[in-house]
Amino acid sequence: MSGHSKWSTIKRKKGVADAKRGKIFTQLIRELGAAARLGGGDPGANPRLRLAIDRARGQNMPKDNIDRAIKKGTGELEGQSYEEIRYEGYGPGGTAVIVDSLTDNRNRTVSEVRHLFGKYGGNLGASGCVAYLFDKKGVLIYSDEGLDADALMEAAIESNALDVIEEGEAIQVQTRPENFEGVKSALEARSFVPDSAEISMVPQTMVKLLGKDAQTMLKLFEALDEHEDVKQVYANFDISDEELVAAAEAG
Repeated sequence: MSGHSKWSTIKRKKGVADAKRGKIFTQLIRELGAAARLGGGDPGANPRLRLAIDRARGQNMPKDNIDRAIKKGTGELEGQSYEEIRYEGYGPGGTAVIVDSLTDNRNRTVSEVRHLFGKYGGNLGASGCVAYLFDKKGVLIYSDEGLDADALMEAAIESNALDVIEEGEAIQVQTRPENFEGVKSALEARSFVPDSAEISMVPQTMVKLLGKDAQTMLKLFEALDEHEDVKQVYANFDISDEELVAAAEAG
């Protein structure tokens, strides 16, 4: 499971509130602009922009805000320019961590990301130091509540998905990046609408964390996830339900 997906599960189990609405909107606006700048303002010809628009609508972002962010990205309106930067490093217990950011000040962001790694028992590494431990895949996540899992699995296989994984209360459909849009559309046409959909970095193997390492890794992940410049965080940690309860009690 990707670090972000893992963290979504952890937030539910720990009872942690969703990120503040302002943070969500800030990241969505930056992603809309970056997608439009790189691939153009037509969502029909720009899959990344289409996905960003879907996410913005899912958060009830007003249409005017979406349109304005896209026009800033294409240069039709004046706006701040954001740079995409990936950071890689190590967390407690030797976990591998990837941080994708959208920033208007790379010096500020790298300094703050490095500080968070150090504060929570990790260290920022060189580019490429952990990326080889992950595979880039499309990831669709569905809640199993009221879902016909067998029908979803059959539809996913017919749609050329790579894998279907049942994990707790969720079902995850994985695809090749180039097949992501096709699989997502095919499943939606059969009324399987995902709770989340993204191109993700999926760990090849997981690192099981216990005790203090588990608690510190959760604090690191949460701190990175809440940073305004951070778009996405991926990590290869695995934490048991018992450890999650202990982390919640420890605060």
